[in-house]
Amino acid sequence: MLAPAERLPRTSPDAGRSKRDDSRLRLVLAMVAFCAVYALIAGRLVQLGLTPDQPSIAYRTAQDAISAARPDIIDRNGLILATDLKTYSLYAEPRRIIDVNEAMIGLISVITDLPVESTRRRLESEAGFVWLKREITPEQRDAVHDLGIPGIGFLTENRRFYPAGQTASHIVGHVDVDNRGIAGLEKYIDAQGLKDLHAVGFGNGRDMKPVRLSMDLRVQHVVRRELSLALERYRAIAGIGIVLDVKSGEVVAMSSLPDYDPNDPVQALDKNRMNRATAGVFEMGSVFKTFTTAMALDSGRVGLEDRFDARNPIRIARHRIRDFHAKRRILSVPEVFIYSSNIGTAKMAQEVGVDGHRDFLQRIGMLDRLDSELPERAPPLKPREWTQLGSMTISFGHGLSVTPMHTAAAAAALVNGGKLLPPTFMSRDDAETAEAGAQVISPGTSHAMRYLFRLNAEKGSGRRAEVDGYLVGGKTGTAEKVVDGRYSGDKRFNSFLAAFPMDDPRYVVLVVLDEPKPEPGKHSATAGLNTAPTTANIIRRIAPMLGVKPRFGKDSQTIMVSY
Repeated sequence: MLAPAERLPRTSPDAGRSKRDDSRLRLVLAMVAFCAVYALIAGRLVQLGLTPDQPSIAYRTAQDAISAARPDIIDRNGLILATDLKTYSLYAEPRRIIDVNEAMIGLISVITDLPVESTRRRLESEAGFVWLKREITPEQRDAVHDLGIPGIGFLTENRRFYPAGQTASHIVGHVDVDNRGIAGLEKYIDAQGLKDLHAVGFGNGRDMKPVRLSMDLRVQHVVRRELSLALERYRAIAGIGIVLDVKSGEVVAMSSLPDYDPNDPVQALDKNRMNRATAGVFEMGSVFKTFTTAMALDSGRVGLEDRFDARNPIRIARHRIRDFHAKRRILSVPEVFIYSSNIGTAKMAQEVGVDGHRDFLQRIGMLDRLDSELPERAPPLKPREWTQLGSMTISFGHGLSVTPMHTAAAAAALVNGGKLLPPTFMSRDDAETAEAGAQVISPGTSHAMRYLFRLNAEKGSGRRAEVDGYLVGGKTGTAEKVVDGRYSGDKRFNSFLAAFPMDDPRYVVLVVLDEPKPEPGKHSATAGLNTAPTTANIIRRIAPMLGVKPRFGKDSQTIMVSY
């Protein structure tokens, strides 16, 4: 029998129950902790699955570079000439590509024109971001997406689109692959600086204000179409057409053929497709007699009633100045103009003098680079020294080379009352016109020049430029081209400088054909036979578009002036 001190202690039922509760609590807490951890992991996985990968710095740089849209460019009537379209471009992040060979096989199976060697080099590089193909089709984008290649992605870009195609290419210009303007008014818009670009909406994805031009797309189409027909009919190598508002200086149309499609800007690299209207300089031939005559009349040393002896060629040094269609008699100033006498014109230049001649050409803008929005503007080629012989040859269009736009702008001043307005491709209001204009000849001289223009269309070399119902006036120019340093007898640069209606001129039209050939059955290819009728075809079609109403009867008579 055990002693009382040796008996085992008795355990309380409550104490055992407490231990079991503690164990159960620890187990529940552990399960809750595990569930919380797994829930956190699952939530993070879901978040990562729904959140796109963080772009690399190179990716963000590329995205920023293409994010800025460009403003629409519209004509004077609101027709769209240039606008942005959304396109896809393919890129790669080489560091994230797992298998280059697999990526190459997949990409080439979809985009068959992808350059193999250069693409492989890009994918094998350690770059953070590389372009693979700009402007892919939506179908190609979907097909590449379905391949599921890691490290391959897409960016949405702004691609410039030109609905009018070639029609206004030399005015509107084009952009590069990054949507930056590199020619024409596209380049001009970029060159205005951040403040001006914001003013027209550039760089702002919302509420971009379009850039409105002075050009009328309807008139532009007519000019280009008639030039194309003339190139084919007269087998010329190039053609130029300009329509200028004489009251504002606004360029309503300007075409230079051959041109190019700005939707395929590679074509612009062909030198034959250059903008000859503002970036090419030429000896304009007898068209320049217009300016010499205006100079002589405005100087006060020559009047319309004056006469000049054109019976014999002018001999100066070892040179002789002769008339192409010699009348061999004394000619009045109007006869010098309508018969296009080199002798008479040279003698008018002599009356003014070498210094006066140079100063007049400077005054009407013939000796400086054009002031206009187009970046493509060539400076005139002028003589290093002004001599008497040089002045005499320049008087009838040889020895000074200018752009056709120089010629049109100066001609506008001769018929609009005497104000020279820098040509503009933007809309110009009355206040801006008044500020831009400079009086270069007297209103009386301008009135006399309108008379001579109209007279030449009625009785002179411009008869084929006549259009029923419209008082057309103008001057022909047939210049021999310089080939290998000598004037060629069979290569000509023909032009016709016109204005209408001559009682109150509103528009100047200049048409140029480079190396036109005689039509079948004819033996001559002078300006009166090709550029004059081409000008008539243009005026006949555009006058109604521009709101110039035809008139018949008395109004078609010669404009009389008192001088």
